Parts: sequence; C-alpha cells; structure tokens
Amino acid sequence: MKCLFLGDVMGRAGRAAISEHLPRLRNDWSLDFVVVNGENATSGMGLSGDHAKALLEAGADCVTLGDHAFDQKDMLQFIETEPRIIRPLNFAKGAPGKGYRLFTAPGGRKVLVLQVLGQVFMKRPFDDPFSAIEPVLKAHPPGGQAQAIIMDIHCEATSEKMALGHYCDGRVSLAVGTHTHVPTADAQILPRGTAYLTDAGMCGDYNSVIGMDKAEPLRRFVTGMPKGRFTPALGEATLSGVYVETDDRTGLAQRVRMIRIGGRLEDARP
Repeated sequence: MKCLFLGDVMGRAGRAAISEHLPRLRNDWSLDFVVVNGENATSGMGLSGDHAKALLEAGADCVTLGDHAFDQKDMLQFIETEPRIIRPLNFAKGAPGKGYRLFTAPGGRKVLVLQVLGQVFMKRPFDDPFSAIEPVLKAHPPGGQAQAIIMDIHCEATSEKMALGHYCDGRVSLAVGTHTHVPTADAQILPRGTAYLTDAGMCGDYNSVIGMDKAEPLRRFVTGMPKGRFTPALGEATLSGVYVETDDRTGLAQRVRMIRIGGRLEDARP
C-alpha cells in the first residue's frame, strides 16, 4: 500500500496547504490511504467540526488529534458522529471518541490507525502509552486483519518517541511522531520492518515559532512577560510529513521518505 502521513496542521495556513496540495498528491502518487494530524488546525488550538470536515473533504481518510483534542468544544460531540476522527488512546478514560479504528482502503484492504500520547514533559499526567497500545497491537498483528498499521506518537520528548518506535518495531507499518512541529531527519526502516520518523513536522508557515506568529513568542522569551495571545502565522505553509510503501502480505514497510511540499522547505519527490 502507498500511504501518506501529514504532520500537525497549523491554523489557516496549514488548512490552505492541505486543500491546495492533497487532492493532487492523492492522484499523482496513487495514494491508498492518507492520515492527517489536525489537532492545531483551528486557530492553532484544537480542531473544530467544520475544519475537520474540510480536511476530510480535501482527501484525508483519517484525522488524528492530540493533547489539544477537545480545545474546540464542539469536537466533544462531533467526534461521536465522525468515525474518521481519532483521539489519543490514553487521553482520558471518559473521553468521547475512539483511540484506534480499522478502516477500509481501496480494494477492501484494511488499515488500522491508532494514536497515543507521551508522558515526558507533557502538561497533563496521561496514562502509560506502552500499556495503552499493547492490547490494540496484540489484537491486530500486521499482515492479519490489517494490511497496514499506522501509529501516531504524540509526544514532546524525542527519546520517548524513539522508545515507542522500537517497542512497536515489527508490529506496525509506520510509527511517526507528532506534536513538536519541527520535522526530524531520521526517516528509516527499523530492523524488524517498521518505518519510523521521530517527528513529521507541521503543515504550516515555517517563518514562525513552531507555527505561531513570531512577535509574541519572541517578546515572551526576551522579556519573560506576555503582552498578547499567540496567533498562527499566515504565510505560505509547507506540507510536511512522511510517505511509506508497505507489503500487503506482511504489513511491514518497504520504503519510507520524508515529504516537504511548498513554502520554505520544498522537497516534493515521493
């Protein structure tokens, strides 16, 4: 299967990049399945129902969230009516929605998508991510019911993302990090066949401070005092993520490549 994962969509600029580029990429690259992390798509904080619809209409098969999953209050209800939205497995025991789901791709092939939150340096004490994913992976071995398995690792610490990637090596097709908005350069296939990237980066304006207009973050770093709200940068966005090809029989990765399209980090080859 040919799958594409796109990192955190950041505000209006990120949504515009998805709408502009994703329909063409689906066609040109013959993509079978697309996952988009959308947790910052609405004003940089969470995802509204209307903006979730826009990402899905642009070509996403599944939209994952993160620690800002329910910052937009209408998502509390919307996620119950839209099965293509996935929140973290270990967000909270009473959280609405699902932390994983089995999707049907073209030709009847199945794709499992799951998301988990890290614990290191996160603002809330989320449950242990390793024990959260274990029953899901045990129930869905690669090459079995699911021909491909994509895991979104939403963490602050690169070490925790790497540990989760190695923990899942040979058990998922793609383990990819999100949350820090900075793309890493370590795309690889791990020894047992899992494609891995520490962070997919963001779909947003990179002439910014992790997607936010530079003025207020710089002021706070320099003076230690806030003056206004953070607002997403509105320049041309770069579409950032990872492309992976998997073997339907084994569910493991055959090829992986970082993707950068448009904006300041152009690198459009699949």
